[in-house]
Amino acid sequence: MQVRVGIVGCGTVGTATAKLLLTNRELIRKRTGIDFVLTKVADLNWEKEREFEIPRELRTTDYREVLSESDIVVELVGGKTFAKELILSALEEGKCVVTANKHLLAEEGKEIFEKAKEKNAFIGFEASVGGGIPVIKALREGLVGNRIKNILGILNGTTNYILTRMFEGGLGLEEALSEAQRLGYAEADPSLDIDGWDAAHKIAILAELAYGSYIDFGDVYVEGIRGVDKLDVELGKELGYTLKLLAIAKRVDDEIEIRVHPTFIHTEEALAKVSGVYNAVMIEGDFVGKTMFYGRGAGGHPTASAVVSDIVDAGKFLLCEKRTPVYVDWEGRKLGVRKNFYSRYYLRFSVPDKPGVLASVARVLAEHNISIASVLQKEMVCKIAGSENEPVVPLVILTHKAYEQDIQSALSRISELPVVVGKPVLIRVEEEAY
Repeated sequence: MQVRVGIVGCGTVGTATAKLLLTNRELIRKRTGIDFVLTKVADLNWEKEREFEIPRELRTTDYREVLSESDIVVELVGGKTFAKELILSALEEGKCVVTANKHLLAEEGKEIFEKAKEKNAFIGFEASVGGGIPVIKALREGLVGNRIKNILGILNGTTNYILTRMFEGGLGLEEALSEAQRLGYAEADPSLDIDGWDAAHKIAILAELAYGSYIDFGDVYVEGIRGVDKLDVELGKELGYTLKLLAIAKRVDDEIEIRVHPTFIHTEEALAKVSGVYNAVMIEGDFVGKTMFYGRGAGGHPTASAVVSDIVDAGKFLLCEKRTPVYVDWEGRKLGVRKNFYSRYYLRFSVPDKPGVLASVARVLAEHNISIASVLQKEMVCKIAGSENEPVVPLVILTHKAYEQDIQSALSRISELPVVVGKPVLIRVEEEAY
């Protein structure tokens, strides 16, 4: 049985997807019993060099040829405007759709999934999160019998590379970013990565799947790594922690915590050992316990692997007599997003080296129901910070779990104390033991 496939967008991922379908066509046919025929590939620029040459008879600049000549439409254009119009048009015509567009699905996915439900249509989006890591399929199928307690993810390779180099190589943020750009791991404008938006799009999609609830993307708490200081990376290491840009989703009663921010993880934890440009997602279910998915989270070939996985699922869907559509069905549910999350905290203050300073800070914390777990030894902190014999030294406090609102209120008060110089540093700590 033949199934026709068309691709719109022939950048890095589109080219790799076409290459995979053409070079491994017979392998896929033997494994699935379906002959996936690439019919058209649409792109506006066929002059630029690509790592694989698309046969001329498959090329077009008109996306409408893809719609008319395909059973499965693969959207790899990116962005929200044209991509959304293309996907909705394909669904309206009863086509199966495969996309890697995390930006579109995270911010406007509700309309797209409702259209898929209306048309009893298939939409696959495995490649939107984690590149070649099959985390979407795991949530939809492998873990379908579990109530998901939480998801913790390192979902952006650029920031993970930067933080790895800061941790292992002692580099500052700007130096590590420049190195990442030189090696091709970071864009010339890295804002989407280092400001946390890329990871936020991905955790929003995972949370919607895990909890069956539409999430307004504006409710996701997002804090990137732009303000990370090498000193805090070194001090965290001394405390036994590794700093990661962590994407977190947790179900708390009828609310969801969903956030992205720099986070200290104990160095012995599996996620802390995920280094370089690699991604990992830890999912905890009520029956399965903890499972971790690890691999390259970006790049043409890993992402193409995920796209073709969806294409195969779409082909099977088309050949079923009784089709079971694959979409996100919220059934009108919308869980609240909990913004007053509950966490441990690392706090660093710049203070004069004199008696009574710690007592002043501790008093304000206590008044806001915040318990101190430990204070980093002053001599060691000053040695790492290079502030020995300086009038202002770092004061580092690790708290027990506290509420975000209490922490923010306390820091606002502490900032006004005459013994505190400049703005305090806050880094959240993800640790189950406390």
